[in-house]
Amino acid sequence: MRTDLERMPKTTGITYVSTETEKKQFIHFPYKHYNGDPYWVAPLLREQKKLLNPKKNPFYNHAEIAFFVAEEDGEPAGRIAAIIDHRYNEHHNTKTGFFGFFESNNSKGVANLLFRVVEDWLRDRGMTDLLGPSNPSMMDEVGILVDGFDKYPYIMMPYHKDYYDSLITGAGLEKEMDLYAYEVDQNTVDRDRMKRAVEIVRKRVPGLKIREINLKKMKEEVKIIRHIFNEAWRENWGFIPLSQEELDILAKDLKAIVNPKFAHVAEIDGEPVAFSVALPDYNQVFRKMNGRLFPFGIIKLLYLRNKINRVRTALMGVLPKHRGKGIDALLHQKSIENGLKFDFHTSELSWILETNLEMIRVAEKIGGTRTKTYRMYRKDL
Repeated sequence: MRTDLERMPKTTGITYVSTETEKKQFIHFPYKHYNGDPYWVAPLLREQKKLLNPKKNPFYNHAEIAFFVAEEDGEPAGRIAAIIDHRYNEHHNTKTGFFGFFESNNSKGVANLLFRVVEDWLRDRGMTDLLGPSNPSMMDEVGILVDGFDKYPYIMMPYHKDYYDSLITGAGLEKEMDLYAYEVDQNTVDRDRMKRAVEIVRKRVPGLKIREINLKKMKEEVKIIRHIFNEAWRENWGFIPLSQEELDILAKDLKAIVNPKFAHVAEIDGEPVAFSVALPDYNQVFRKMNGRLFPFGIIKLLYLRNKINRVRTALMGVLPKHRGKGIDALLHQKSIENGLKFDFHTSELSWILETNLEMIRVAEKIGGTRTKTYRMYRKDL
């Protein structure tokens, strides 16, 4: 039987984050919010702080951001960020504002309040539509998980409560784009088909060579990757050209975890035409660390990293003039074959736009199964 106190409407409020204490509350909210959820992986706190620090993240050189925390009966109940990415708007000739870092209790009142303050903040600055989530950029974690809640997320992929889609659409947003994750494991991968495909591609493109990324020449490799990425993705939804500064920071972070056995450049007669970067799934380690590297997390990291047995293909690009030749399938094949040699039994290809039918066909042909869907939302302001 519900008491009179339980029947009373809850009081909600919003705080514009302006102090270090409030920012700490913003950063720490998910750690309590997901406490006890078996599939959420706590990100490293030090990385979250760096992600949100304008002095350490080059994204903020061309962006504005505001953080908000919602309270319900005096307790933290949700958070959200309002973001303006000026480079995105310049590239697309739009006045788009973004939301990011959305988390909320299962309360329509809280969610509606969070989106209302974001919309007001963006509208006051001349934005005409809302898109998201991006956390904070389209090169970081994006989308809301809408299926696949019974699986651990791979590295640099988000996980959410299963009621988020309902809260977001209830606040007046609608689906803009779905992003897919495909998974291949040693039981589902069609190795015979992959072998035949390799033979066909090599006959079709006799000058083709797949080589490992050279970590000792990372600056040169980064220039190659940036050029191919910007050309390959230019016409894709949500694309923003990667700046050299952003890629340098990304390369520095990736160099610490990337394994050259899963990172490759495709060349035709010595000319780089495609690349692929698959990352060991460090989430298998992070889920044992509760977001903390010190004092004992570093010991767990050193011990458990040798037990990682999954990879995620996070970045890939093929120059437009070389598409349709099967080079992308060859890059996947190389990572998968190397993975099997080194006891990595599962690979995720993510994320893939629902409109990227060519890449979806490649994923399915090599034995991939769609395991998760992430959704991007929009709203006219």
